[in-house]
Order: sequence, then C-alpha cells, then structure tokens
Amino acid sequence: MLTEGMFIADRYEIINKIGAGGMSDVYKAKDHVLGRFVAIKVLKTEFSEDINFVTKFHTEAQSAAGLEHPNIVNIYDVGSEDGIHYIVMEYIEGITLKTYIEKKGHLSFKEAISIAIQVGRGIEAAHNKNIVHRDIKPQNIMISTEGKVKVTDFGIARAASSNTIHSDVMGSVHYSSPEQARNGFIDGKSDIYSLGIVMYEMVTGRVPFDGDTTVAVAIQHLQEEMVPPSVYAPDLPISLEKIILKCTQKSPSRRYQTMGDLISDLKRALVNPNEDFVTMVPLMNQDKTRVVSEEELSHIKGRTEQYEPQDTYSDADYEEDGYEDDGYDDEEYYEDGEYEDDYEEDGYEDGEYDEEYYDEEDDNAGGLNPKMEKAVTIMGIVVAIIIVFIIIYLVGSFFGLFKFGGSSSDKTTTQTESEIETETETEEESETQKDSVDMVSMIDVKGMTYEEAKAALNKKGLGIFKNGTQSSDEYEEGEIISQDIEEGDKVEKNTTVKVIISSGAGSITVPDVTGSSSANATSKLESAGFKVSTDYKYSDSVAQGNVVGTSPAAGTSAKKGETVTIYLSRGAESTPMPNLIGQTEEQAKNTLSQMGCTVNVNTEYNSTQEAGKVVGQSIDSGNAVTSGTTVTIAISKGQQTYYYKATITAPSNASPDNPVVGANITLTGADGSNIYSQSGVDIGSFPYTLEANSIKGNTSGTLSIIWILQDGSQSQQNSNVTFSPSN
Repeated sequence: MLTEGMFIADRYEIINKIGAGGMSDVYKAKDHVLGRFVAIKVLKTEFSEDINFVTKFHTEAQSAAGLEHPNIVNIYDVGSEDGIHYIVMEYIEGITLKTYIEKKGHLSFKEAISIAIQVGRGIEAAHNKNIVHRDIKPQNIMISTEGKVKVTDFGIARAASSNTIHSDVMGSVHYSSPEQARNGFIDGKSDIYSLGIVMYEMVTGRVPFDGDTTVAVAIQHLQEEMVPPSVYAPDLPISLEKIILKCTQKSPSRRYQTMGDLISDLKRALVNPNEDFVTMVPLMNQDKTRVVSEEELSHIKGRTEQYEPQDTYSDADYEEDGYEDDGYDDEEYYEDGEYEDDYEEDGYEDGEYDEEYYDEEDDNAGGLNPKMEKAVTIMGIVVAIIIVFIIIYLVGSFFGLFKFGGSSSDKTTTQTESEIETETETEEESETQKDSVDMVSMIDVKGMTYEEAKAALNKKGLGIFKNGTQSSDEYEEGEIISQDIEEGDKVEKNTTVKVIISSGAGSITVPDVTGSSSANATSKLESAGFKVSTDYKYSDSVAQGNVVGTSPAAGTSAKKGETVTIYLSRGAESTPMPNLIGQTEEQAKNTLSQMGCTVNVNTEYNSTQEAGKVVGQSIDSGNAVTSGTTVTIAISKGQQTYYYKATITAPSNASPDNPVVGANITLTGADGSNIYSQSGVDIGSFPYTLEANSIKGNTSGTLSIIWILQDGSQSQQNSNVTFSPSN
C-alpha cells in the first residue's frame, strides 16, 4: 500500500487514498512535472504476481488511453516500478452520479436527459474506436463541480474487433444486460442497455430489478418484464419513458442499434418531451422472454459467485474536496443553451454500424441472425412471385391475350391531358397535406429574450440553438438580434433554429484624459459615447483638480453607454510630522521614508541622548508634511569629553640647597568636581608634565599645587586653567 509523500516514477507524489476496488486501489497524487493533480490506479499486490493479469491490466490501460473526449476520464500514463503496476488518470473533483441520485432522490426529466446525452457522447467515442465499456453504472459516471459529466473506469473494457467479443466479467449485476448475464455475445448495444437502466434510476430513484443475491437479479434481467418508469414517476414524459424502454429491451435487436441513434432521440425529447415519436421494434417470436434453463442457471451461479465490483472512486473523498449537499441544482446541469448544441445532427452516419450476422440470442457463432432469416424468407417469396408473373406473361403472349400500345412504330405509353391534370392535382394535394402536417411557418423572434423565443418556438414544434453572441446598438443585452431562418419561411417540425444573442452595445476604447481638467475630460469621454462620474484621489505628480486616471483604465475596452469614472487630484497627501526624538537613526529614516520624505542626517554631541539616537529634527512634530519634503535629523554622538595637559616648573623658593622633594596636586572642575588629585608626588626633575583625560561636563577649572621642600617648608600655587576637547 502506498503512503502519503511517496513518489512514483520520480514524478507522482501520493497525496491520499481516494478509492478501492476488486483489483486495484486509487490514489490522489501530484504530478510535479506538469503541476497538476492526477488519480493513480495501482494494481493490488495479490494480482501483481499474476503475469497474465498484469499483461491484461496494461493492455486494457493502453487501449483506453487512446480515448480522448470531454465526457471521458482521460488516461495520461501507464507503467511499472518496483513491482507496482499503475495507471495515471485525470483527477475529477466532484461526486459520482450514484451519490447525486441518492442525495436528490430522483432527477427531473430534463436533467436526466442532459446527463444521459453527455454519458452517451463519451460511450459513443469509445464505440467509434471499437471499445465496449461493459460496466456502465452510476458509480462509474462522475459529475464535476463545474457540472460536467464524465464516464470513468474503462478498466474492464477491451479493444473490440468488428467480429465478436465474449464477456469474461460479470459487471455490476443491477445494470448488466441479459447477454452479459448469460455470457453471450456483447457489443455496443450492451452499453445501451446499461445506460437505459441508469436513466431509469435517474428518473425513479430506484433500479428496475433488485434481489437478495446477484443470481436473483441476473435472472430478472433475463426473464422478467420491467415495471414502466412512469409508475414511479407519474410526470415522466412519454418520449423519455419509451426511450428507456427501447434501451432496455431484452433482445439486442430491439434496442437502439447505435449510441448515435439513442442520442438523436434524446435530443428530440428535450425539444418535444410529450411527443410520441420513439419507434419500437415489433416483438418477434424469438424475442419473447424465455425461461432460463437449468444449465444457464448453473452457469450464472458459477459466475456471480466470483463477482467482485469494479474499481470506483470514493464519494466521501470527493465530498471532502468541496462538494456540498446543495452544491448542485437541477438547473445547473440544464441551463438554457447548454445542451442545445446537441440538437444538431452530428451523430452517427447511416450504416456506420453494420448488422452483425450472428444469432444474438445464441452462444453459437454459427447461427444466423433472426433478422437475416426473415430477410432470406422474404427474398424467396419475392423471387417466386416474379417467376409466376413471367410464366403468365409468356403464356398470355403466346395466345395473344396481352396487347400493348399501337403499331410497332409507336411503342411509347402516353397520358391524356386529363390524366396529367389528375396527377398534378394529386401531387399538389399531397404537397399541401405535407405542408399542413410536417411543415410550419417560421416566426420572427428578433427582440425576444432567449427564454421567450424558446417558448414561442417550442409551441411551433421547433427547437432553438444559441449560436453565439454579438454586440448591438439596436437590441438590449440578452435579446435575439438575428435568426438563421427568416420569418414566414416554411420549415419542417423539429427543426433547430439558430439565433444570435445581443451582448449589448459594442465595445469602444476608453480615451486617455490623464492630466486634463475635469471639464475637458468629461467632454472627451461623453463625445466617445460614455457616461461620466467623478471621484477624487491624492497625487504627488498631478496638479490639484486635474485628472489622475479613469476606471475603466485608458486604452481598455468598454461598452458604449457605460459609465467611466474620472479621478481628480487632491494634490499631494499631507500627514502630521511625528516626534522623532529618541528614535534610532534607522527607525527615524523608515518613518520618514514611509511618508515619502527625503532624509538628511547630521551628528552632534549631546549629553541627554546616547549615541545613535535622534536629538533634533528640522520640522517640529505636529506640522503638516507632504510627500517629497526634505527633513533633516540630528543624531547624537554622545556627551563631549575634554583633556588637560600642562608643563610645570619649580617654585621660586626652591634652590639647589633646598630642592623640592614632593608635591600635592589637585585639578578641580569649574562645577567643583574633582578631576585629578594626587598626594606626595615625586617630582624628580623639572619641568614636570601633568595630564588629565576624559573630562566630562567641564571646559575649565582650577589647578592647585602644594610644594614640599627639603627643609620641610611648604608653599602653595593656584591657577585657573582651560580644558581642550578630546577630539
């Protein structure tokens, strides 16, 4: 089992496990090469050692990887690493159709048809590449958070040739076709049957066949008649009910023969839901429900006992990814115009799927299809009748019983004027009848909203297709400005009318009025076709009262008649100067920079602020300052220090016979502070140098010296001195 944070192929980082099935686990992962989330299906360990199974796993993945369609979950990569076999798929954020049905109980007929059309398109794309899904069920149909429908898990589908395919997988029994239940011939019509069961569940909220065991359900598919869906959904339109019943016929020959045929009827049901137009194939003797033989019953039991559900995503995980109970709404999937493009005849061409000349009710490949037997019988009868007519003609000609025309020179058959007239009248009458039954006169829908036009056209038996939008000065936004069929033209019922919707007035470029006066800017914008409103902004570069800019901005496109806002300059924005004293130099610079001011810095000694702090500012706090103003700040260098240095000579009363033997020296600041004091200084010799450093708070003082002579006598010398700055 993979764990969160593991890497596969040095590319896919495992996020978390989001699902599990019979043969594999499914993880959400991050593709670090393309920067997107993916889903990775990893084969379970118990199957990884089976070479045949692994080969089948990779083969099926490679076949499905060729499918690229908006309604199919794409496969990006397949590979193996360290015994791990994996398939990298598109990650869909949403929920399964099964959970959606359970949350809503049942779906409206419009929503059910719309979902069925998208599912059908995905399956049709697979059928076009000879791939039969074999396991169509609501659990394998994803609805994204954007409302897109995608078919997932082609895990049991295998590339089909134009010959036969025999099922070796039971599939989900509630949705399996009768031929799947008895291991018979399987082709695209089996998927059609399963989609019919899914549609039944969408409109009724239940499956048609249910039981305590898979064997019981499989037998019901084979020999019990389905309760019509209208019994559980009384408001179900007849067209959709008959589509579901035709899809779920027990004989494949009585179902829709291609997915394209089914999609075509689904489109028509959206336009005319209450019209009974679905053609049911008559029931033949060989199509009647038959009792399951003991041998078939034994075979079904043996297969269903080994049945395991196919891999599906965990709905709980998708709910964690953001789905709310009320996140989807009937109208979210069938908004007007969302599916009208499906009405166009862009499905299968006639004859794309040739009839298979095999007995679809028999496992033996050698038996003829019942339809082929019927065709051979009819052809034999026709040939016999032709032979009889030839014999009668030869006998009659021999006895002269038949005469044709006049003389030998006039062998052409002519018509009288009255006969020609009668034929012409008949043709005209037939054409008139055709006009009255199948043809309707087109109405003018220009100027109507889409909803109004849709209602009016539906009453005439016509559909509508939103063929794009276009700007218009004549029609309001949302109104129809043109239609591809003109008013009064005769068209067949069920024709789709293509219309173009007004997107409002045409777009024009907003002119540049920056720097203009209010009056000039207003005049220029109104001349271009805009309405004008005014607002204000501060600007350092545009003079007060002139235009700073517009919304929408100059050079962009806006619709004619829209309002353009011009912003007039209030001038530069002013703010009060804050008190910077005591801030560090860096703090003061940041404050002024945010105000848009330019900063000059001076330094000075200051005894009240420590070094590095602001001690002065050129603009006092509280004064208004605009962006761009220059502000000078003074940064403290700390308190000023001084020094004193003097050369001292011997006192006048000293002599060689009575020299100086010592001195008491005191240096006092002007404030009375003791700067230097030393007793019993040994002078030694003269001149004597006296120094005092780091003097603070005083620029001058008094020097006092008491001299001590050899004879014991003393004399005192006092003098005023000045200190010098240290630097």
